[in-house]
Amino acid sequence: MKAVVFHDVGDIRLDEVPEPTLRQPNDAIVRLTASAICGTDLHFVRGSVGGMRPGTILGHEGVGIVEELGDEVRNLQVGDRVVVPSTIACGNCVYCRAGYYAQCDVANPGGQRAGTAFFGGPEANGAFHGLQAEKARIPYANIGLIRLPSQISDDQAILLSDIFPTGWFGAELAEVGSGDTVAVFGCGPVGQFAIASALLKGASRVFAIDRHPDRLHMARQQGAEVIDFEREDPLQALLWLTDGIGVDRAIDAVGVDAERSHGEVTPAPSEGHESPWTPGNAPAQVLDWAVAGLAKAGTLGIIGVYGPDSRTFPIGIAMNRNLTLKMGNCHHRKYIPQLIELVLSGRIDPAKVLTQVKPISDAIAAFEAFDQRRTGWVKVELQPQRRHAAAGDEERVRQPAPPATE
Repeated sequence: MKAVVFHDVGDIRLDEVPEPTLRQPNDAIVRLTASAICGTDLHFVRGSVGGMRPGTILGHEGVGIVEELGDEVRNLQVGDRVVVPSTIACGNCVYCRAGYYAQCDVANPGGQRAGTAFFGGPEANGAFHGLQAEKARIPYANIGLIRLPSQISDDQAILLSDIFPTGWFGAELAEVGSGDTVAVFGCGPVGQFAIASALLKGASRVFAIDRHPDRLHMARQQGAEVIDFEREDPLQALLWLTDGIGVDRAIDAVGVDAERSHGEVTPAPSEGHESPWTPGNAPAQVLDWAVAGLAKAGTLGIIGVYGPDSRTFPIGIAMNRNLTLKMGNCHHRKYIPQLIELVLSGRIDPAKVLTQVKPISDAIAAFEAFDQRRTGWVKVELQPQRRHAAAGDEERVRQPAPPATE
């Protein structure tokens, strides 16, 4: 079968690999009908998060059809259409039973202290083969597969596998509630769902901070107030727009690969309202802006991915302003059933964030376009069962082109 395989930093290939087989009685084999490219995949390809084992199939987002079931999977049937939560959990340990699926004690073969297990990730996360493939083995399938209603399309369902739950988790970490003002740093796919989730949770105002016109355009369409950090100082803009108070809640939806122009690194803002911003110069981390832009006693939720060697944080400002900090990997299995109900009710159509649908044969080119943040490339779905684009369907761009400037 065809799969996107990690070989080295900067080297991924569409390879022919063996089909997966059942290994444990709680396994399932799923024929994937949709996968996707995520910003987390780019961390591995760029090398900003290391530890990838060569030969690992990439991808942690999947929708498909159950083809085989182990004897201990008693809640599913062959032929069921399912969404695959990105993180892997056993369902039995004390953490899973408390809803902390991303901190399962059992799923990671590295042991209880090894941390989150997920598909298509580094050795430290289990090195499980991922979902950018025609088929995948799903361990703990009784927990790790969620049956989909027929009313939900693959285009909607693939966004329920990871990025919608992660955006929702970010809003929950930040304690977003009715009437809150919220700043979302990063308007990529996860940031778009953090914006949507904040609004669904009752936020009165959401500020979206990015530099890409297409992403800011999508945020504005959701009702967010946009701030382009290439054109204005984002910290000063937040303070001006909130009468000098700052925002109640902030969400870091970027992580370790926050953009910076010209390779420059900007120091953290000072304790006052001064900001080191200059046009074309983004900070090495969004955390400096997020902390400085919060009101006193505000809350920061961090869902952007940081590697174990990330050690920098403006702790002094956070401590002196009585800020609350929450962070972590999303407990996908906890949130996906809730979000399915939101989609069924018509309160949100997650497919509005999807911008491209490509056959798996175009996966490497799609990775390159997404990595370069080309205009219009916000979220890319891969179709593992479609080897080639149909005539006249070379792109299948789901969203209209955004304006040249925001």
